[in-house]
Amino acid sequence: MISIRAAVREDAPLVFRFICDLAEYEKLRHEVKGDAQGLAERLFGPRPYAEVLIAEDDGAPLGFALFFHNFSTFEGRPGLYLEDLFVTPEARGKGVGKRLLARLAALAIERDCARLEWAVLDWNTPAIDFYRSLGARPMDEWTANRIDGDALKALAASG
Repeated sequence: MISIRAAVREDAPLVFRFICDLAEYEKLRHEVKGDAQGLAERLFGPRPYAEVLIAEDDGAPLGFALFFHNFSTFEGRPGLYLEDLFVTPEARGKGVGKRLLARLAALAIERDCARLEWAVLDWNTPAIDFYRSLGARPMDEWTANRIDGDALKALAASG
């Protein structure tokens, strides 16, 4: 029986392993710079920056969803942003991803959020098809932007 629960501090190594597994799947393992200890502090310390749901079957971990609140100025309400969703290869196709997303949708409604959003790599056709089957619509008119590393430091110093 698949169950969904909120992660606790002791889950940090598991969450980090899932992050690494997701990065491997996305061909981005070289981009993972954090560790389980830092993750535990940022997820479960005095100021949590994100929340995590864990999917399990009789205590065996099947996947996770890491998310945080954002805010829609147009809606005047918060939203949820799904940073990572991962289901172990052996659990795919068994409804785990849908259960995690359904729980996130329920949390969004419980918290009076206007929307649930996430990004997906454009080559990840199985994920795109799955999300569309749930009613998600691509936001093709928006382009994601990022400043990090030296560019982030330079911008901060320029002010």
